[in-house]
Amino acid sequence: MIVSFGAFLIDCAIGDPRSKFHPVVLIGKLIAFLEGIFYRQADTAAKKLFAGGMVVCLVLSISYMTADALLTLTASFAAPWLENVVAALLLSFMISPRNLAEAGREIKNFLLDGNLAEARHKVGWIVGRDTDQLSVGDVTRATVETISENIVDGVISPLFFFWLGGVPLAVAYRAANTMDSMLGYRNEKYLYFGRVAARLDDVLNFVPARITGLMLVAAAWLLKLDYRNAWRMMRRDALKHPSPNGGYTEATVAGALGIRLGGLNYYFGQPSFRTYMGEPLHALGPQHIQQAIRLMYLVTVMFLLLLAVGGWIGGQLL
Repeated sequence: MIVSFGAFLIDCAIGDPRSKFHPVVLIGKLIAFLEGIFYRQADTAAKKLFAGGMVVCLVLSISYMTADALLTLTASFAAPWLENVVAALLLSFMISPRNLAEAGREIKNFLLDGNLAEARHKVGWIVGRDTDQLSVGDVTRATVETISENIVDGVISPLFFFWLGGVPLAVAYRAANTMDSMLGYRNEKYLYFGRVAARLDDVLNFVPARITGLMLVAAAWLLKLDYRNAWRMMRRDALKHPSPNGGYTEATVAGALGIRLGGLNYYFGQPSFRTYMGEPLHALGPQHIQQAIRLMYLVTVMFLLLLAVGGWIGGQLL
């Protein structure tokens, strides 16, 4: 409880500092290094699949053991309170609610100021689609989709795995998620080499995504949004998402805000249509970005309280 709330407060205070020594940056460098060793373009599909699996095993093992060794070392040479501080600091690097909120607010403010060109530029930092021709509604949609999907990857899943196995397991989760973002593409290079990383990320997020969807319905009720529609859209549209997990947050947020997500995107000039989620009860606008941020923060606090209650009940039973 102390570590998880401490991590959240640290994130609220200082965010996710940009540094080449940031743990996630170091994990990314490790992934790139091992990719350079194991990936061979001439390999067969089976060999690429095996090599990609080896990278996954090594990255997970190294990430977990490094975090565990750091905490063990701190515990052996420092006071107990310092061990909690180090654990909270390390866990804070695994979550990113403030970064999500800051990115969303910056885009929202550019839209409110009528600076569509800068809003397009900034949204290009957080999405992979082409952004130079996006309308105000399209920029809003891209931002809300990103915030919604990252509630799981960037907040709830790391906290969920912290609850299951402490900070080292949260670090291992973040390593798995980073591998998916670097290797989990369905293109010629990564179709087989990155398949284990992509499937592992799907498996790890399966339970947290569904927990998050339910909590978003509750958060919508607390914020006086359309929680009934949130529940209806989650049940109707969640499985329409190309990811087995992403729809549980995107569809639920779309329902809560009375907007429609999904639609036509362009990637390197090529069109790609994502099935619609939600219904267009309201025209997409900057206010929906702020509402998505509020939902994200409320769900984060709710999950932290859930962990605290679960820990208390567990302690009472023991």
